Amino acid sequence: MSAETSATSADESLYLQRFQAAANAPQETYDTLEPVPGAAGRTLIPPASPATIDAAALDSAEAYARDSNAKAFMVWRDGVLERETYFAGATRPSLLASKSLAKPLTAVAIGRALDLGVIKSLDQSLADFITEWKGTPKADILVRHTLDMRTGFLPQGFSTDPANVLNRAYLHPRHDDILINDYPLVNTPGSRYDYANATSELVALVIERATGRRYAEFISEEVLRPIDAPGGQIWVDRPGGLAHSGCCILLPAESWLRLAILLIDDGVHAGKRLLPEGYVGEMRTPTEQNPHYGLGVYIGAPYAERRGWAAPDTPWPKILHSEPYAADDLYLFCGNSNQVVYIVPSKRLIVLRVGDNPPKSPEWDNSILPNLILKGL
Repeated sequence: MSAETSATSADESLYLQRFQAAANAPQETYDTLEPVPGAAGRTLIPPASPATIDAAALDSAEAYARDSNAKAFMVWRDGVLERETYFAGATRPSLLASKSLAKPLTAVAIGRALDLGVIKSLDQSLADFITEWKGTPKADILVRHTLDMRTGFLPQGFSTDPANVLNRAYLHPRHDDILINDYPLVNTPGSRYDYANATSELVALVIERATGRRYAEFISEEVLRPIDAPGGQIWVDRPGGLAHSGCCILLPAESWLRLAILLIDDGVHAGKRLLPEGYVGEMRTPTEQNPHYGLGVYIGAPYAERRGWAAPDTPWPKILHSEPYAADDLYLFCGNSNQVVYIVPSKRLIVLRVGDNPPKSPEWDNSILPNLILKGL
């Protein structure tokens, strides 16, 4: 059954309302939110005493974050917080729109499902879960392709047409039907890197079908609570419907920091392994089609002055990197509004900046924050 026939007139009406609201609103709003509970009675990350990073470096980095319209700036090193600052009325518990910071969370979710045994392998066919695809070319899409952006799905783009599948796959109250039945395959799975929100949105569908649990419940009970992270809310397409996994989870900044700590500790928290051994290494391994993207995370080296989210051979905007990162093993979470979580395993260092879009001038420079801190060690 196609999405057109399964959707009701009320669904279509709500879709058009959302489309018009998105066209007119200065920022995204989410009209149906589902709780994602975090850890209760958790232990806070202690502050450094004394600081081990040069104060001038921390001050300069904090000023850069503040001037970029950040809501939160955090520097963690080897178990302690070297700096934790909030801006523009935000506080430690504030729920902040993640945008595409949600994509590395999908990689952690898949890793957790692998560790639990409900997904067998990164190379398992999605048709084992999305059985509607059995016997079709989409059966060649593997679990790993939902994380490394090689599904072969239509790339992300922009359209002002409400009939365009890009808009319907994002805003429709039955976007799960559209992802399954209507979203086009334009390349052979595995053959090309093409960034697409729809690719990451498949993860919620796979997790729910693999586990029999709602995506919010799985993230709460299997990811956030085990790492002592605070919770928040996630956008669902309709009450009781499918969560948006490629974007649209609202969490405090600390939750992203704790996810990064889990990765810097190779998927182990408090002595318990939550991700399969070697999985974080897989996340940090790029594909032949894009040397700067692994499984939901961006890879710092090799150096490129400008690189972005889209395929390297496309003309979409690219982010400035005025100099190479000062650590060859740096990798990062990166979302819209230049929200970044830099992870440097060799230094046991994490630098986080989340918040609103930076001013257009001076241009945001992706290398400044981590390099200020690295040079201040």
